[in-house]
Amino acid sequence: MSERVHATEDQSRALTEASRETTWAGRSFMGEMFLGNFRFDWIDPFPQQRERPAFRAFYDKLDAFLENTYDELQVDRDGVIPQAWLDALAEMGAMGMKIPVEYGGLGLSQYEYGLCLERMGEVDGNLIALLSAHQSIGVPTPVKLFGTAEQKAEFLPRCAAGELTAFALTEEDVGSDPARLATTLTRTDDGEHYILSGRKLWITNGTIAKLMVVMARHADSGKISAIVVDTASKGVSVERRCHFMGLKALENGVICFDEVKVPVKNRIGDEGRGLKVALVTLNTGRLSLPAGCAGGNRRLLQIARDFAGERVQWGHPVGKHEAIAHKLTDLAALTWTMESMTRLCSLLADRQGYDIRLEAAAAKEWGSTRNWDSVDETLQIRGGRGFETADSLAARGERPIALEKAMRDVRINRIFEGSSEIMHLFMAREALDPHLKAAGPLVDKKAGFGEKLAALPSVIAFYAKWYPTLWVAWGYYPKYVEHGELATHLRYADRATRRLARNVFHGMVRYQAGLERKQAFLFRAVEIGIEIFAMASAVARARSWERSGHKDATKAVALADQFCLSASRRIDQWFKDLWKNDDAEKTAFANRLLAGDFAFLEPDSPLPEAPATSTDEAQTAAK
Repeated sequence: MSERVHATEDQSRALTEASRETTWAGRSFMGEMFLGNFRFDWIDPFPQQRERPAFRAFYDKLDAFLENTYDELQVDRDGVIPQAWLDALAEMGAMGMKIPVEYGGLGLSQYEYGLCLERMGEVDGNLIALLSAHQSIGVPTPVKLFGTAEQKAEFLPRCAAGELTAFALTEEDVGSDPARLATTLTRTDDGEHYILSGRKLWITNGTIAKLMVVMARHADSGKISAIVVDTASKGVSVERRCHFMGLKALENGVICFDEVKVPVKNRIGDEGRGLKVALVTLNTGRLSLPAGCAGGNRRLLQIARDFAGERVQWGHPVGKHEAIAHKLTDLAALTWTMESMTRLCSLLADRQGYDIRLEAAAAKEWGSTRNWDSVDETLQIRGGRGFETADSLAARGERPIALEKAMRDVRINRIFEGSSEIMHLFMAREALDPHLKAAGPLVDKKAGFGEKLAALPSVIAFYAKWYPTLWVAWGYYPKYVEHGELATHLRYADRATRRLARNVFHGMVRYQAGLERKQAFLFRAVEIGIEIFAMASAVARARSWERSGHKDATKAVALADQFCLSASRRIDQWFKDLWKNDDAEKTAFANRLLAGDFAFLEPDSPLPEAPATSTDEAQTAAK
């Protein structure tokens, strides 16, 4: 078995940087935004896709299955999705939603796939976790994107037919730091096989998967590759199934590879390109989470509105009281925006010429965080009935609404496929990338004085041209007039975009190479960027409804307006907090905490002595 690998910070950083996409492969709305350019014209008109009859036929089957067969409470009680239901899903094509038709799949677009996940999100997170782990990050997507013709012919039909798959990266000491990867690949003497050895932790679908994409380090070169492993191979075993506070049916476990013989032809992509394969797969793969969150929020909105309209307190429905009315308003505006953002990202992913790395990360982070907030507020609206289990409610003769289950299930979304903190760091790194390239040696802590001096003229030339544009935008007012009552929000977003770019630059100037350590500063900048993107998504979709004459267009405009009113206040506060905060004090305090200065606050501390009330009593107590 593998041994623990120790990596320095520089080694971890170098490996991650080597695996990044270092140039935009196409348009990036958020990439431009961090440079001070609010390119609303890139997402307006809101992208559209015509509904295909083949998609509608499948969606209707899925909808009927979820409505009439699937029982989320049974799944939660039993901790397993019945095999008969998995068979039914496979028969209707759900295991091959994203697999091309020529390999037995349905060939759904990312947008169509997202709509299916939204529908599942209204019902049960366990089902989304199983299906998205299978085809968003499991074998189908990386093989479709990077596999050889032979690999596609061998693996994709099996996946479409119902053989579940998994993605195996995480190890005991490997979360977001791939430099610590300990699972190894050793080529056999004949050169035809690898010997795979290692132990993987928290592998979703790992306990039932027939195929896995395994990330492993080459024993001779240290490079990381992705390889498809058939779990029927000798040496593959499930050491333990893991159990969690939510998603009780999550087939997640510890998987061991004890000298497993794997054909070299199963490697996806070139040797040493495994992290690149993984990162590109995750770019669109993580969109499954916000799609599920959007569906979940629709259900929460319905639950909250029904209860707030029926429950009477002090002579009025609770929804008429201002404290609850504000919660309902925020919940509705968030749900509209969550749908708008995730659908926009999916539609852009389906188009040529767009790079959605930042947008997908933003949708995942924003959707999972706001969905958690929404569950918390909906539970608060229902009070004790929200905290009570569905089975207990049913036993008392009330509707079995599983809000406490929803709270248990959705919390993991802020951790799945890149935690909130990792998403912020990823987006911050991408936001800083143009400045790191422009400033070069000036912000490189390893660069010498001579290098910095030599780079100075080109740096001055770049910023002398770019920086003034962040203060003056000629003719920006007239271009938003056509957007009617939403134009005010677009003008605000435009100004906030340029203000964000200025502040990021000011942070570079002030902190220089130390900026990467100022995570609180960077996280606030990222929050501002995400919120502006959310505003743009909500407005663009509302405007598309107006243009098309949608029967609910005026209501969509009201939802977008309400969201933007709240978002602009949040953005203003983050801008203030960029420079006026207690970040340094909190960091210093945490260092004291880690050193044990406040251990008396923790369990098993000695009981406090009774305080002396006078000098005489203190002296007596001392004796």
